[in-house]
Amino acid sequence: MASETKKAGQTLSGERKIKNTLTIIFAVIAVVYVLPIFLVLLNSFKTNTFVKTATFSLPDESSFVGWDNYIKGMTFGNYPFLKSVLFSLIITLVSTALILLCTSMAAWYIARVDSMFCRVCYYLFVFSMIVPFQMVMFTLSKTADSLKLNTPWTIPIVYLGFGAGLAVFMFTGFVKSLPLEIEEAAAIDGCNPFQTYFKVIFPMLRPTMISVGILEIMWIWNDYLLPYLVLDRTEYMTIPIHIQYLQGSYGAVDLGAIMALITISIIPIIVFYLTCQKYIIKGVAAGAVKG
Repeated sequence: MASETKKAGQTLSGERKIKNTLTIIFAVIAVVYVLPIFLVLLNSFKTNTFVKTATFSLPDESSFVGWDNYIKGMTFGNYPFLKSVLFSLIITLVSTALILLCTSMAAWYIARVDSMFCRVCYYLFVFSMIVPFQMVMFTLSKTADSLKLNTPWTIPIVYLGFGAGLAVFMFTGFVKSLPLEIEEAAAIDGCNPFQTYFKVIFPMLRPTMISVGILEIMWIWNDYLLPYLVLDRTEYMTIPIHIQYLQGSYGAVDLGAIMALITISIIPIIVFYLTCQKYIIKGVAAGAVKG
């Protein structure tokens, strides 16, 4: 009896050591990931010279400039920074809403209609997830320009094409886990397909809907390459494009102002992610029930 108790104590001690070791390892990884964000925030309050020469030091009396970098970054040039924020917001919200609506309906159809056409469509959606953007970006730019998709109100159609793969994959897995009897009951009560989707299926898709929405918002808000290739940059600039033009103006690089604008652009998305991160795990787990 004493030996069994001793073995149990040794087992608990070993598990505790493993947990403590893993905690330390993951804490170090977390610090490594957070450090670049902290440095950006830190250097946004320094003069340009000290950003280059004393990157890792805290601001002092000689390097601290207060909010000057933020004011300079938002007022530099002829293109208003708030206009870039507005265009980024419009593109992000409209694109995300379009992706959620269209892909959820497509996933519901694919999951419920057992046909060769649906299976082929599903695998095409999944295959699109592994196609690098660089393979199609030049053709896409020319096509978007010819179809007049080079405005903040039409570029969501382009985002729909690139964001559909992951969204359909997650929605399809979740829809397959839903009982078919609920839809049959709705049909018996006289619901047509649109009523069944919006009144029955759509509310049940909420966990995956939130998860996909978070991922799409983070991607579209921070995206630089697609708007740069598609939008008419003389009229429309998103936040990443605005920051890039600030960097290249007149051959000079004001790192302090750049750090300030980067801070402004990443703080909303970080707050949004921290607020909604629990839904990502729930949505991914829900969509992985059946594949």
